[in-house]
Amino acid sequence: MDQVEAPESGWRGSREGWLEAGYQALIEGGIDAVKILPLAKRLKLSRTSFYWFFEDREALLAALIDGWEARTTRPLVDATTHYAESLSEAMLNVLACFLSADVFDARLEFAVRSWALQDEGVASRVRAADDARLRALRGMMARWGHDPAEADVRARTIYLVQIGYISMQTSEDIETRLQRIPLYVKIYSGREAEAREIARFNAGIRRRQA
Repeated sequence: MDQVEAPESGWRGSREGWLEAGYQALIEGGIDAVKILPLAKRLKLSRTSFYWFFEDREALLAALIDGWEARTTRPLVDATTHYAESLSEAMLNVLACFLSADVFDARLEFAVRSWALQDEGVASRVRAADDARLRALRGMMARWGHDPAEADVRARTIYLVQIGYISMQTSEDIETRLQRIPLYVKIYSGREAEAREIARFNAGIRRRQA
């Protein structure tokens, strides 16, 4: 028998456990890997345990999309409003978000964008997320003095480059990435970051990488 069965009165897992298994399956194998029986095997639970937490597979998929927004869009939008004493520091807050896997889940972002290629409903959610993220970046630039047209182009430059890193699955070691950060800040914002700002940024990123 290839299915691991759990007694109906026994441990059924948790909603969070099923969701996390769904995330891992999505990241590792794409949307076609997110199926109830394989998730049950992964969790060593019965297939019927799933239905204590989700009505059906579609309910799980809806929850995965909501979770994707919580793991990507929300932290990025929040990063645009974090405390900063200068535009360059505000820009570093945004770049720290993209460079920190525990803040912005780039692997999940890639998986959802791949999923969107075959599901118009998901594609619509991705477009809405793109709009929200760009709006937040434009707002940040405007608050620091850029006129609307320039704020828009700078926001697009930031966002399209960073999403390009994810979509192209660019492999770049962290030290190489950090060496480029001062120029990215200058190009994105039009301001040069101070040495102390870069030093603080680098220290924070290295702590997260440790």
